[in-house]
Amino acid sequence: MQDLKLNYKRTIYIGLAFFLITMFWQTYDGIIAKVLIDKFGMSQATSGVVMAIDNILAIFMLPLFGLLSDKTRSKLGKRTPFILIGTLIAAVAFVSLSFVDHKQTLVVQEAGIVEEYNRMYDEINRKDGMTKAEWNLVFYDEDFKYPELTKKYEVIASKYADSDIINKFDQRDISDIYYNSLSNRAWEETRKDSKNLVMFIVLLFIVLVAMSLFRSPAVALMPDVTLKPLRSKANAIINLLGSAGAVVSIGILTVFGLSKKSYVEYTPAFIATSIVMLVALLIFMLKVKENKFRDEYQELSVKYGLEEKEDEEHTEKKVLTKAEKTSMLLILMSVFFWYMGYNAVISKLSDYAPKQLNMDFALPLLVAQGAAIVSFIPIGILSSKFGRKKMILFGVALLAICFGSASFLTAHTGGILYIILALTGVAWATINVNSFPMAVELATGKDVGRFTGYYYAFSMAAQIITPIISGLLMDKMQRSVLFPYAAFFVVLSFITMIFVKHGDVKIAKKGLLESFDVED
Repeated sequence: MQDLKLNYKRTIYIGLAFFLITMFWQTYDGIIAKVLIDKFGMSQATSGVVMAIDNILAIFMLPLFGLLSDKTRSKLGKRTPFILIGTLIAAVAFVSLSFVDHKQTLVVQEAGIVEEYNRMYDEINRKDGMTKAEWNLVFYDEDFKYPELTKKYEVIASKYADSDIINKFDQRDISDIYYNSLSNRAWEETRKDSKNLVMFIVLLFIVLVAMSLFRSPAVALMPDVTLKPLRSKANAIINLLGSAGAVVSIGILTVFGLSKKSYVEYTPAFIATSIVMLVALLIFMLKVKENKFRDEYQELSVKYGLEEKEDEEHTEKKVLTKAEKTSMLLILMSVFFWYMGYNAVISKLSDYAPKQLNMDFALPLLVAQGAAIVSFIPIGILSSKFGRKKMILFGVALLAICFGSASFLTAHTGGILYIILALTGVAWATINVNSFPMAVELATGKDVGRFTGYYYAFSMAAQIITPIISGLLMDKMQRSVLFPYAAFFVVLSFITMIFVKHGDVKIAKKGLLESFDVED
């Protein structure tokens, strides 16, 4: 079997499906929350509920469409029809969202919200910030109709009885209170006429269903047509294409200047993302001949004796010892906790960075993505030397330090976020490379699917819950609670991970390309 070689060009074409999936989700996370909070005036918690819909759908839809694609037989193959239909519907519906976004932008413009935001933006982001006297003019203005926000301001302002100069941390929190007042005003406009909101949610639901339709088929396509010994390299290429998709999305947001200020028109992002999705789909459809590839796969499987058979030792379920069950539960709890922390930051960063740190949110994410890609190879080498558990603990500790440090950033020190998110990318890559293999290490044969289900059930549960809980805290307190919240849950994951006693092995060294073969 030494002459076995991966068809790299074919694998890249197959990976275009994952490219467009990742690009879509990066754009979705970057702009949807901002539209909901800024233009429709949703609270952090309510927007968190909307942002959790995709994960709720995933729990039911991914297994369903994965199963349906398994049973599908067509001229296009088993998986390709789902990828074709899902991408077309998602792209069209995503563009349609831009029209609703435009209409709602006009609503908040007519209400004077955008004009006030632009006027105050420069004042808030002056080098020394606004003085107490200037803030008093805002919160005690007769047109300011939110006494609960005025009370929050007064709590902070009371510390400055003998001074007019407000420190940078209190400037950050007062600005947060002010931005909430703009969201309140936008919500009042939405309540007067909710047609745009209803249309936006309906279209968003269609987009999310369409994306759920082909996620499982897209992931399953590569193993369908790739021999087992070559799947690690193939999966590495798929992951690199996914990273490329995220980079393209961030580039779109950056080029069109949509990743810093609020109340901008997101039409270019909606349209550009959909166009790139359709171009990727077109290339995929022209180059990927699924039935032909599957026939060739079957022939090669027979030729090299790689037909997939169930070994007797793999047909029996493994019975875990009490100690192994405890370790498995602790691993799953760790997965839940670190996703609670990490996903809260990812789902809220596009709203947090511009308003708390006066900075672009896309470029720091690009730095994090790049750092993760670069770190995969050294992480693989270190994991083979020190083992999975130690590397996970290192990654979790680094992640906790990153989130804890970010809690102290202000508009004056926001540039440090680039360093913090670069280290966050390294930390998250370290965790991802080792956590899933450690969970399934306790399984054999038939149990792998069951243990995989446990792993994703816990991660999905966290991703559903955390945007809502973090949103409630941000509504009740301030946006500045985001990173302490995230750090708290990551620390919990470190504690549970310490007590894991099983599933840790020193893994074999991987080749250069296989270092990118990780579960997403």
